[in-house]
Amino acid sequence: MSSAELIQVQRPRSQSPLLYLLLALVAALVLGVSGFGWQQSALALVGTLFGLTLYQASFGFASSYRHLLVRGDGRGVLAQVLMLGLATLLFAPLILGGVGRGAVAPVAAQAVFGAFIFGVGMQLGSGCACGTLYTIGGGSSMMLFTLLTFGTGSFLGTLTNEAWTGLPQTEALSLIGLWGWVGVVLQLGGLGAIAYGLWRWQRSKLAEAENFWWRPSWRSLLYGPWSLVAGAIALALLNTLTVLLAGRPWGVTWGFTLWTAKLAQLLGWDPATSIYWQQEHVATVLNASVFADVTSVMNFGIVLGAALGAAIAGQLTVRKPPSRRSILAALIGGLLMGYGAWLAFGCNVGAYFSGIASTSLHGWLWIAFALVGTAVGVKLRPLFHLQN
Repeated sequence: MSSAELIQVQRPRSQSPLLYLLLALVAALVLGVSGFGWQQSALALVGTLFGLTLYQASFGFASSYRHLLVRGDGRGVLAQVLMLGLATLLFAPLILGGVGRGAVAPVAAQAVFGAFIFGVGMQLGSGCACGTLYTIGGGSSMMLFTLLTFGTGSFLGTLTNEAWTGLPQTEALSLIGLWGWVGVVLQLGGLGAIAYGLWRWQRSKLAEAENFWWRPSWRSLLYGPWSLVAGAIALALLNTLTVLLAGRPWGVTWGFTLWTAKLAQLLGWDPATSIYWQQEHVATVLNASVFADVTSVMNFGIVLGAALGAAIAGQLTVRKPPSRRSILAALIGGLLMGYGAWLAFGCNVGAYFSGIASTSLHGWLWIAFALVGTAVGVKLRPLFHLQN
């Protein structure tokens, strides 16, 4: 997503009616899911805070990778590394203490391809998984097209799941699982080295940056914009809170998959024709209310939280897609991201953020090949009249 779409002014114009409506919708979501337990209500609020944070800090994953490769601007990626380091430190005692499980998956050949096409899709779709949700909340109509095909792609992944099972893969591996606290220290050392390298490289840009370092004030806290460092800290804390409440880290893609499956079922698709959807635990989720699903509820919260942030900043307006070609790019990008996320055992949230924070080796594999895909995606963007 472009930072231009998320510019926030110092003196926000009043959008009080919209703000009150959104607060009412958040309250309705929190109360509406309370029948599934207090944790579900709490997670709806956590999702809302995720959306608010992503919007107020303009915390873009796809745009940060693009700026790194195209402009040599690593500030967004440095903020992500700081976020991963803090989350690793916070996750470790919870995972080792059995309070929650990590987002751990195999190192697999299918994940290499999945992460690669996700990287391409991020650039064509102008956003990632969480970016799709929070820019929709901020008023981007183009990202609705991305969301539509994102869900379609991930649903298609479930239908073709068996075609990939014969490819080489390991068991689920994590540094915590292999070496306990020693593994945590190793990862923190690696992240520290990456952060130091980025800091050395970006010192001149960081010295000039007004939106990177945390300079808290009541006005900026309320109206925004937040700094990238503040956003990184908030996202790490919120993901840790998700582990405490849900027993596992933050994820996004499953919600899109489930919504598409439910829609396909309404249109006549029979889950009995799919090996994946015949599984008892999966069928149970499919047949239950969407509000019983943690990922879905948090996704709804992200959209509402971003809309709240935009309304507070006086910037909540519906933005039209810039061109027909951009709509086509959004459709293609969403499809690639959805299918890629399924193959790669997660998206930029479930595989990259939550995976690396859990010290899962598949998270490191994900970012390596997603960056390769990003390099291809930025070359394709001009074909669709998208600026880099």
